[in-house]
Parts: sequence; C-alpha cells; structure tokens
Amino acid sequence: MATRDATWRYRDRFGDRYGRTFFRRFGPGVISSIGAGSYQGEPTSAVDERHRDAVVTALENGCNVVDTAPDYRCGRAVGVVGDALEAAEIDRDAVMLATKGGFVPFDGERPADPAAYVREQFVEPGLVDPADLSRGSHTIAPEFLDAMLDRSLDALGVEAVDCYYVHNPETQLAERSREAVYDQLETAFELLEREVAAGRVGRYGVASWEAFRVPPEHDQYLSLARVLDCARSAAESVGGDADDHGFAAIQLPFNVHMADAFTSAHHEDPESGEAVSALEFAHREGLSVFASAALMGGELTAGLPEDISAELAGDSPAQRAINFARSAPAVASALVGMGRPSHVREDLAAGTFDPLGASAFDAVFE
Repeated sequence: MATRDATWRYRDRFGDRYGRTFFRRFGPGVISSIGAGSYQGEPTSAVDERHRDAVVTALENGCNVVDTAPDYRCGRAVGVVGDALEAAEIDRDAVMLATKGGFVPFDGERPADPAAYVREQFVEPGLVDPADLSRGSHTIAPEFLDAMLDRSLDALGVEAVDCYYVHNPETQLAERSREAVYDQLETAFELLEREVAAGRVGRYGVASWEAFRVPPEHDQYLSLARVLDCARSAAESVGGDADDHGFAAIQLPFNVHMADAFTSAHHEDPESGEAVSALEFAHREGLSVFASAALMGGELTAGLPEDISAELAGDSPAQRAINFARSAPAVASALVGMGRPSHVREDLAAGTFDPLGASAFDAVFE
C-alpha cells in the first residue's frame, strides 16, 4: 500500500519537473494530479504491450496514480497494470493503486454469448446470485465485490490496493428502487470497512458515470449526502465510529464538455441544506475527486472551445484539457487513458504548467 514516506520521496524525486500544485494530498501521502487510466483499447496482445510500456513510462516520470478495474479491456487491463508495476523501477508503496468492483469481467476477450458466459462462469459456480444482477452484467453484492478484490490483487501482484471503488452503482437502478440501492451501498460499504480494517484496502469510494452529475429527478441519480450517510452507518455497523469511515473518494467524468459536476447544484449540503454541485459537496466534506474522461475519450485532443482554451496553459489541446480538469475544486487527479509512451510524455507535460486558480476557474463559467 502507498505510504506517506514513500509518496513524499516520489514527490521529491520528480517534483522539480512540474508545477507547484502537481502533487496533491490523498490519504497519508501525496499523489500526482495526472493519473493513468486503463479503460480504453482493444483486447489484444499488441495493445497490452503498448499499455504496459505506457504505464511504466508514467510511473518512471512522475505519475504515481494508476486506475484500473477487473472488467476493463475484457479483463486484460488489470494484469497489464500488474506487469507494469513489476517492470517499473518504482517502489510499490510510492504508487496509489485504484481498482473497482461492479461489472462482471470477461476472460481476455468478449465471448460469443456474454449471457451464457456470465451464467457458466459466475451464476452456476455460485459467485453471483442472478437476483442481484442488473442488465445481466452488474452487481454490487458484497460477495461479488470481495471476489473482484481478490481478482484485482492477484492480477496486480500486490497485497492491498489504496482505493477500491463500488463501480457505477446507478446501474442497479434499472432493476430496483433508489432506496434499495442505498441499502445495497451500505451493505457493500460494510464489506469495505472490514477490508480497510484487514489492510487489503486503504480507502474506498464510488466510481460513477451519471449518478452524481444528473438532477434528482433523473432515473440514474444518487445523492452524495445519502451515499455518505451509508458510509457512516456502515462504519457503525462493523463496530467503528461513524465519523471515522473509510469512504474517501468519488470518481466521475469531468472535462470541458462534461462540466456539470461543477456547474449543476444537485446535492444537498447536510449542514446548511443548500443545494451544491458534486465538486462543491466533495470539497466541503473532504472527499477527493478523481476526474475520469479528462480528454473525453481523446476527442479533446482535436481542440477546445476557443474562449476556454485561451484561459488555459499548455502547449497542446490535450495539455490544456488536462489542466482544465486539474483546476476544478476537490479534484485530486485527472485520469487520462495512456495507451502509448508518446502520449504519456505529452500528457504529463501538462503538469509543467500551473492549473487555473479558483477565481480564474470560476470566471470560465461566467
């Protein structure tokens, strides 16, 4: 697991290459504000090799955040990250590793009949109760989350991960009520509180796509205040202090064209009752935000709106887009898919420029 001393040594090693806010606090240590994602790419050996080299390049050049999941790239991504960790000349305890559980993973390639695969590999062996499945491929039942943690640890070749996300819990809303999903989350968090106590997980959170960006009337909405209450209740249920829970992070899309986590006030502040944005809620509650889709799947490398681009520092559209995401309140790290070493070098060079200050960032939306 990442430690305070090792991450600060990592910062001391690479910090002079980057701007003063490039490294930011998370947990006991510090992390790079540009992180390596592993979601995109075809499930082939050639892509595996490129991604491995890219993650090694990232780790050896100042990026100590790596985000993965057992279902990414048909189950290949997490093993590639493990290979990169072994190959990189970087200590494991200097790296913030994040993984997830929620979607049923494939075994290296997409099966001809996904439904039959899920039935044969997960339902019939008893790893998944079909009553818990949503859309035939998603469950946040604690037994499944535990199995996916085991799978990630094995593939990564580590004894613990620094953050474990419940992956897209809003998927469950296709099959059950919002209240039932909150109940599911509390049960999932109870498992994760125990994993934190056991030392296999440093902290946990929720990775979402729509849940925290859409309005309350949307069928994919989840309230951050209610999710935080689930964590407090889970901590109490396992014998801990409600205010000493392990819920520490949310992951959601944030970029120039998907900025509603900052612009839309869809969450109630527990103290004041004021409606605030997801990022403002996270800021007030001390939650770290990991911004996914910082380059919007590569689309922003072609350019940004001129008025916004003019306010941002960077030598390329990709760098300016990354610095937009890094400028938002509560964002600890902007996650970027790093499929080639050349992309890694360009993306990390965004960190040589300072992001916008709070007033300048606010002014972009005026």
